[in-house]
Amino acid sequence: MEDIKRILVVSRMTRYCRKAVHFGVSLSQKYGAELYVIHVVHDPFMFSGWNLPIPSMQEEYRKTLREAKVEIGEIVRLEKSKGMSVQEIIEEGDPTEKILGTVREKKIDLIIMLAHEEGRLEHFLFGRSNEEICRKIPCSVLLVKKEPEAVTF
Repeated sequence: MEDIKRILVVSRMTRYCRKAVHFGVSLSQKYGAELYVIHVVHDPFMFSGWNLPIPSMQEEYRKTLREAKVEIGEIVRLEKSKGMSVQEIIEEGDPTEKILGTVREKKIDLIIMLAHEEGRLEHFLFGRSNEEICRKIPCSVLLVKKEPEAVTF
């Protein structure tokens, strides 16, 4: 694993994003690699061919987007305050295309992303790209699983 010089963490709209970033920070420190965190804003109202405006869904999308920007900003600020060099990338467009473009442009050696599926609203708002990314990516991929929920009887 000495050849890992650049790591890209793919940020999603879930509370488990911090875990993926933690893996990125840990591996970056261990291997002295550059760390990038990317979040791709996928606007379903622009790309899906919607004919009728749906104000409540559009407002929910904007609200979730604002929350995501705050969340990723907090994560990056926290790591930078610890002396970590983290480059934050926020792109708009198709998640798969933007992530693949960033991997090629930055010459990423390892991608870290969440393995679990998001909820239905997140699929609609942000797209579903893990499978496509894994098939097309020219580098190694580390999938981070969320912790199983506690079972109560």
